[in-house]
Amino acid sequence: MTIPKPNPGTPRAERSMTLDDRLRADLAALEGAGLRRARRIVEGPTAGSNGVEVVVDGRQLVNFCSNDYLGLAGHPELRAALIRGAELWGVGAGAAHLVSGHSRAHHALEEELAAFVGRPAALLFSTGYMANLGIASALAGRGDLVLEDRLNHASLLDAGLLAGARFARYAHADAVDAARVLARSDAPTKLVLSDGVFSMDGDLAPLPELSVTARAHGATLVVDDAHGLGAVGAGGRGTLEHHGLTLDDVPVLMGTLGKAFGCFGAFVAGSEALVEHLLNRARTYLYTTALPPALAEAARAALKVAAREAWRRERLAVLIARFRAGAAERGIALMPGSSSQAPIQPILVGDAARAVAWSDALRERGLWVVAIRPPTVPDGSARLRVTLSAAHSDAQLERLLDALHETNLEARP
Repeated sequence: MTIPKPNPGTPRAERSMTLDDRLRADLAALEGAGLRRARRIVEGPTAGSNGVEVVVDGRQLVNFCSNDYLGLAGHPELRAALIRGAELWGVGAGAAHLVSGHSRAHHALEEELAAFVGRPAALLFSTGYMANLGIASALAGRGDLVLEDRLNHASLLDAGLLAGARFARYAHADAVDAARVLARSDAPTKLVLSDGVFSMDGDLAPLPELSVTARAHGATLVVDDAHGLGAVGAGGRGTLEHHGLTLDDVPVLMGTLGKAFGCFGAFVAGSEALVEHLLNRARTYLYTTALPPALAEAARAALKVAAREAWRRERLAVLIARFRAGAAERGIALMPGSSSQAPIQPILVGDAARAVAWSDALRERGLWVVAIRPPTVPDGSARLRVTLSAAHSDAQLERLLDALHETNLEARP
């Protein structure tokens, strides 16, 4: 949000408004447009619910808006690893990685992440947002080109805008349009940035076509696979595994640990030269405190469980198929043209206020599905973002489908 600045043409009374006056006016405008956000307080998961039943603002709800796709956030092995890590390392890392904050736990996790995604090296970041900012600023600058999918996550878009390079976007999931923009550029460095799984639409990027396009025009393809790793691909290695792509196809891979892996943090994986370059040039790595070592230990446990318990991905795939079939049977319209097999299954509503009303009606039925509104999504495309977890039961899924059907009928004019 940009706070308006007074100008000579502004009436004196308006120019004399305090900061809080202007902020309250902006909040009122958001309220009137159905775009004001508010936090809900999660008091904790219900005992024995695997984390999908939670108490929110004093009310028990089934959670269909978490990114805990494999149901690992409350896994006993992760909890035990976190506790052991805290007993060994304490709580905070105490410093940035390049000062005194890089523990043996961090180093082991980086090696295990690199092995998991089949790359020579990996580098830990505190969040996916910081990883994306670090990638773009370290690899591109003035005179270069950063080209992005129009529906990329906000962290990728901000990374491109803040890199100091020329910033451009191509039509969503359209490698032909990306090629058109690349062909017109004579920038010495060209980056093509894309989500692997688009976080609000749930569709997969056309990575094979984008990789061919990038190489044909001397560009480097960067993929943010935050919503793919762990949940997509036969071994949970994300959209690159799903498409059969290698390091040559996608030189820069970003992944997060706070979604399917149930932890916190992020990493970038690629060649040893890439990781060394980011270690020395990515400001969001250089100038921030390292992830708590105990969380690194928990993430190491998550990788082991995700690799060992393949049934979680199999269960998730079954739930996704059942949800899509059940929605079709009940006349619930999913995103037009989407055939997503990812755990993100959005229902297009359009109007922001209507999406909020639909979300509220579901909550009254004991189901938590958030309304996603602009600016997170384009104007006129507000939606309910249903996310599925391997921890959901068949009965919970059927309950959601029936409630969506009922609220859909009630919401019709």
